[in-house]
Amino acid sequence: MWIDIQQNEEAWFDLRLGKVTGSAISKVMANFGKAFGQPAKDLAVNLAIEQLTRVRQGGSYSDAHMERGHIEEPIARLAYEEEYFVDVTNGGFYDNGLTGCSPDGHPGEGLIEIKSAIPSIHYERIRKDTFDSGHKWQLIFNMKEAKKPWIDFVSYCSAFPEQTRLFVKRLERDDFKPEYKMIDDRLGEFFNLLETVKKRIY
Repeated sequence: MWIDIQQNEEAWFDLRLGKVTGSAISKVMANFGKAFGQPAKDLAVNLAIEQLTRVRQGGSYSDAHMERGHIEEPIARLAYEEEYFVDVTNGGFYDNGLTGCSPDGHPGEGLIEIKSAIPSIHYERIRKDTFDSGHKWQLIFNMKEAKKPWIDFVSYCSAFPEQTRLFVKRLERDDFKPEYKMIDDRLGEFFNLLETVKKRIY
């Protein structure tokens, strides 16, 4: 179910309570085929508490990179709209029960995920002509959760010359069918862990 809501509002945080979201899926998918690592175990504890108490865990940590992202995201969205002649509408929140995602926008039938970058990271994305491996599972998960045919990874660096500030790499749903099954399998294991944690807590 798609909900038209702005990111970082209190109601948006409430919708995310107790759910595995795009920003956390990489912790679940790490070490696929092996036991869960500590980040996934810590996530299970936080989600268990959120489901039992309806109180958000993890606080509202922010650093300079995150602050830069909040400032530059609207600029990157506008640059993307001008480059591709599209209107990007609100990403909102896709609520699928125990899972959900908040894409950065809807450019037509697909999604966008915007990442503000420092020069060295932006350069490497351009040089390699791809997204960072650390964002792989978030991109695929968001596409899967929203049931969209594609997602554009958007890298933006305001320090670059204007003509290269924007880098875009598209992922197509049909190229990631094996990864969709991997997500389903791993989430099944994770939800079993989550239930075990909840029983120990409550």
